[in-house]
Amino acid sequence: MLAHRGLATSSPENTLLAFANALEAGAAYLETDVHASSDGVAIISHDPDLGRVAGRKAAIRLLTAVELAGVDLGAGQTYTTLEDALTAFPDARFNIDVKSRDAAEPAARAIRAAGALGRVLVTSFDDATRRATLRALGGEHRVATSASRRGVIGALLGAWLGLPFLVRRALDDVDAVQVPERMGRIRVVGPRFLDAVHRAGVEVHVWTVNDEATMRRLLSHGVDGIVTDRADVAVAVVRELAAG
Repeated sequence: MLAHRGLATSSPENTLLAFANALEAGAAYLETDVHASSDGVAIISHDPDLGRVAGRKAAIRLLTAVELAGVDLGAGQTYTTLEDALTAFPDARFNIDVKSRDAAEPAARAIRAAGALGRVLVTSFDDATRRATLRALGGEHRVATSASRRGVIGALLGAWLGLPFLVRRALDDVDAVQVPERMGRIRVVGPRFLDAVHRAGVEVHVWTVNDEATMRRLLSHGVDGIVTDRADVAVAVVRELAAG
């Protein structure tokens, strides 16, 4: 299970406390997001600005890492850097969504500085950003990655048309696809898509699933991972299913 922005039921999202709570609940993976500060530091935040979580009209890209570290997010938490989060939880695996092109190199520097190449999965909706991050990480150690929007669309088309070679070509450099179960009226995660992606040797992770019944149904259908705000619920479901 991938703990979406940590476990924020009693703490601010995407903070060290939220990550600690998720790990304590038994989450195997932490899902998070990064933007770049004005001084080129990878900052953990889903949003590009402070409005929703801090009530301030300011953009992350216009503030320094030190200034962001002084922002009160509640429960004694502030904005944290990616390097600090990776260092604080040295045994945790991180799924890192690079939100903007200017965050690619800062994210790569943070991953390298923390010695975390072997325990991260790098992704971005934008394929150019994803590839830029992977290039910045260097080629001597292959880093896990998931498909961007273009790869997902290619895999969907290949699955719908029954053309396995299109699916393989769309996903030839990734380890996972991370998708919602539905996009509007379109069902993304169905038997044909699951089978086609699995035949290409790629995992399917579904976001963002918070209710127990849906978790059970998706796991019974063969999805490999669930991205959830309720890591505590998901862990309990997985343990129950594993126990038979």
